[in-house]
Amino acid sequence: MNGARLKAGGILLALAVTLVGTFEGRRLSAYPDTGGVPTICFGATRGVRLTDIATAEQCDKRLAADLIEHETAMLSCLKRPDALPNEVYLAVLSFTFNVGGPQACASTLFRKLNAGDIRGACDQLPRWVRDNGRVLPGLVARRKSERDLCLSALR
Repeated sequence: MNGARLKAGGILLALAVTLVGTFEGRRLSAYPDTGGVPTICFGATRGVRLTDIATAEQCDKRLAADLIEHETAMLSCLKRPDALPNEVYLAVLSFTFNVGGPQACASTLFRKLNAGDIRGACDQLPRWVRDNGRVLPGLVARRKSERDLCLSALR
């Protein structure tokens, strides 16, 4: 296995879409996110203008494609992605989707994963709850859910 679990489609992609979609929420009309970046669908920002409108189907397809793209970024900096249980993989993918590949790859969370310290990596998630210096309740809830999912693989 090459670590790219979502490209084959199936249940893991469906779980990722549900997990990230729940956190991101679907918005069919573009809006400025908390940082002022034009955003649409499930947190998509690339090429988005504030006048854009999408259908539910377009958003669902974009989310699946965006998840696969973020999976590729995630895999580029993990030494042993095939060793990660699916729960950890999904939690880390959700985190990577939210903060972006470069930030995820540079994080202590990824350093711990690469060192084989899954519990330590899971415990890093609650540290990532700020946007523009402000703690956001939605990020607190998201990181708690991601951490719970991540740790569930160790029980």
